[in-house]
Amino acid sequence: MPNSPIFFTLLLSLFLSASAQQDEFVYIGFSGDADGGGSNMSLNDVAEIENSGILRLTNETSRLIGHAFYPAALRFRNATTGVAFSFSTTFAFAIVPEYPKLGGHGLAFTIAPTKELPGALPSQYLGLMNASDVGNATNHVFAVEFDTVQDFEFDDVNDNHVGVDVNSLVSYPTASAAYYGNDGVKKDLNLKGGYTIQAWVDYDGAEKVLNVTLSPFSTKPSTPLLSFQVDLSPVLLDDMFVGFSASTGLLASTHYLFGWSFKMKGACRSLELSSLPSLPQPKKKNVTLTVAISVTTFVLLIAAAAATAYLFYWIKNADVIEAWELNCGPHRFAYEELKRATEGFRDQQLLGFGGFGKVYKGTLPGSRVEVAVKRVSHESRQGIREFLAEIASVGRLRHRNLVQLRGWCRRRGDLFLVYDYMPNGSLDKFLFRDDSLGQRPRPVLSWPQRFRILRGVASALLYLHEEWEHVVIHRDVKASNVLLDAEFNPRLGDFGLAKLHDHGANPSTTRAVGTLGYLAPELTRTGKATTSSDVYAFGTLVLEVVCGRRPVEPKALPEELVLVDWVWERWTSGRWADVVDHRLGDDYDREEAVVAIKVGLWCSHPSAAARPGTREVVRYLDRGDAAEVPPLAGPPEEYDAGESNGGFDDFVHSYLASSEKISKGSAALGQEASRTCV
Repeated sequence: MPNSPIFFTLLLSLFLSASAQQDEFVYIGFSGDADGGGSNMSLNDVAEIENSGILRLTNETSRLIGHAFYPAALRFRNATTGVAFSFSTTFAFAIVPEYPKLGGHGLAFTIAPTKELPGALPSQYLGLMNASDVGNATNHVFAVEFDTVQDFEFDDVNDNHVGVDVNSLVSYPTASAAYYGNDGVKKDLNLKGGYTIQAWVDYDGAEKVLNVTLSPFSTKPSTPLLSFQVDLSPVLLDDMFVGFSASTGLLASTHYLFGWSFKMKGACRSLELSSLPSLPQPKKKNVTLTVAISVTTFVLLIAAAAATAYLFYWIKNADVIEAWELNCGPHRFAYEELKRATEGFRDQQLLGFGGFGKVYKGTLPGSRVEVAVKRVSHESRQGIREFLAEIASVGRLRHRNLVQLRGWCRRRGDLFLVYDYMPNGSLDKFLFRDDSLGQRPRPVLSWPQRFRILRGVASALLYLHEEWEHVVIHRDVKASNVLLDAEFNPRLGDFGLAKLHDHGANPSTTRAVGTLGYLAPELTRTGKATTSSDVYAFGTLVLEVVCGRRPVEPKALPEELVLVDWVWERWTSGRWADVVDHRLGDDYDREEAVVAIKVGLWCSHPSAAARPGTREVVRYLDRGDAAEVPPLAGPPEEYDAGESNGGFDDFVHSYLASSEKISKGSAALGQEASRTCV
């Protein structure tokens, strides 16, 4: 009997049947096992399956990740030839933002080596990658993203697009969300419209063609939204996991999946939207509760005379939200949440302090994310005007070299800003050391680290000056406002003095604000901050990083008092190597050092007209070729002093006259700024 052909035929049939079950499955809702074999979905992070059978990847909480994968790995490539197999999938999803027109990032159909995607970040990374591994060929991640936020970092076309991601989040190709009707006319789709959308992803392994199709209906359009040639063989491994990833950022969206069909080496089975779970509807108002509230209100009005004193006391001490606060997103934290995060604002949690108030380290309840909380008192010099500027500017800025504002809070006379925590503190603590403050020794920054920091800060300024929807003038670029993350990547922070205006318009401020040593000479005369005055401050920062010393050293020799003058003298005499931080020894790139010195001197020129634009600065730092940097216009003493009306000299004398006072007061302020970690 064991040698019977019928017996072997039966065994072969069972084997092929088992293989087919692993290569095809259909979920009509996610409350049970997949039709076609396999157990229910493998969920990570905040993803969960509701009683209705809907798979909810995220909820209305900021900075979350949700992963949902088919539990078993599938064979995506021929182990012998290394050629990727064809596959076909369709799924129904909906994105419901917390606010109707503001999405909280999106979701992505994903093929990855693991179900967990360790190290992935939320927000613009969609729970797929992080800042250090994005773009690496070793990721072996293929995804089709449905994104509802425009991120300049990844060259997104808009805040409502579909894109194909191969080991990176820079999508190619990409297109605005749309579908083709039966008449062949292209029609727009709103990904964050809160309604069900069906998507199809089809890969032809023989022709090496990928098609992505969308529709709000069950019938698949004949014309795909995206179609392009791509060979997935180098991207995919032999065995991969398939599923979905979604994330939220400062704003949140709930990402839903209603059904999913998948098949290897063939066309997947279709989904009928009417047979899938329905999108949750907003809860209806409780009529009984409404009546009860009305009756209670009436009773309270009758008793108003007796309760006046109590109500006055309650209103005075309540966390009142005023009208202007409604337009100052992003996330508004509750005071009690920040109080718990900082352990009651204990002194042990204090990171720094200064003229604006104090900064505390905290851990947000629930998510356990470390943050820095800046507490600004009502009597501080920063005040309500700067506080509003910081919320309005930082809240909507997104760049890898800017400190990310998580949210804010106001309670009576106290104002709070909540930032990402930067574990390595501020740049000035690594450039300078003041033994009188009892600072612990810090490692010497290597030259590659320093040059990367300069390029990162320059990129952030270019984004502020030219690439965002408004021109943002930072007005306080300095070493203590450059924070370093765990990998010593720079983040420009503290927008308390920032000024916004439209592209092509002139800034209206006439208040000369900033920090001594970084103020452009023309500010003492006009008081008008411009992108050029930011460039001047950046030039000072460049020279600080190269030389490892402050812009003005009151205790230095007279000829070395002002950093830019000292560097000019060494540059013109051909002894530029003397200014490079002696702690580096000879361990630095001489070509890059020359580029940095030339750019620093060019940006620090006393004449605003002679300084470069931010885009030029970024270009020369990125290329690192000293020959490409134009010749300098001449040292400060050779330039017409009448143009600046004595502004630069006034600045130096003002600094010297204030140095004794600053040495006491700014020591604490500098300690605060560099320990702020925000």
